[in-house]
Amino acid sequence: MGPRLYLKLGDIVNHRRYKYWGRGQVVEEKHSVLSGGFCMVRVLFDDGKERSFINDLDNECCCYYSGVRLL
Repeated sequence: MGPRLYLKLGDIVNHRRYKYWGRGQVVEEKHSVLSGGFCMVRVLFDDGKERSFINDLDNECCCYYSGVRLL
């Protein structure tokens, strides 16, 4: 069974805890080819910084559980 992905390239998001980051856009997706590997996304926020998050809803550290929400 493959990972359950939350975000895809081009999605617009914000972070519930860090509103001062502003809105963000998913600019890159990375998927591991190894079984059990990570799925990551990179998000460019309005504050000019790129931040990376785990993008697998089956992982307890998924960006959804840390506060990243789709707009």
